[in-house]
Amino acid sequence: MNPHILRLFALFALSTPVFAADTPAAAKPYPLTTCVVSGEALDSMGETYVHTHKEAGKPDREVRLCCKGCLKKFNKNPAKYLEKLDADRPLPAKPDVPDAHAGHDH
Repeated sequence: MNPHILRLFALFALSTPVFAADTPAAAKPYPLTTCVVSGEALDSMGETYVHTHKEAGKPDREVRLCCKGCLKKFNKNPAKYLEKLDADRPLPAKPDVPDAHAGHDH
């Protein structure tokens, strides 16, 4: 094969951008300062629990919860809670109560 054609082919191959169609999209950042499930302030139950919600055909979603116990309730109806996130409105934090777990199922 002609060396000039090989050079042109190599130059073309190196200059063509590579598109990664299978690269997962970055998770959409969490817009609230409260737990989308309980409405309590993040870190009110200790360290915030960060969950990446994955759904086929949709970008990953970051969901922040006040505790890992809220994940079970979130997973029962993720569409309900994702709708709250998509509304892009902050949920009011619950008032301080002596027992932060009162009315909060674990």
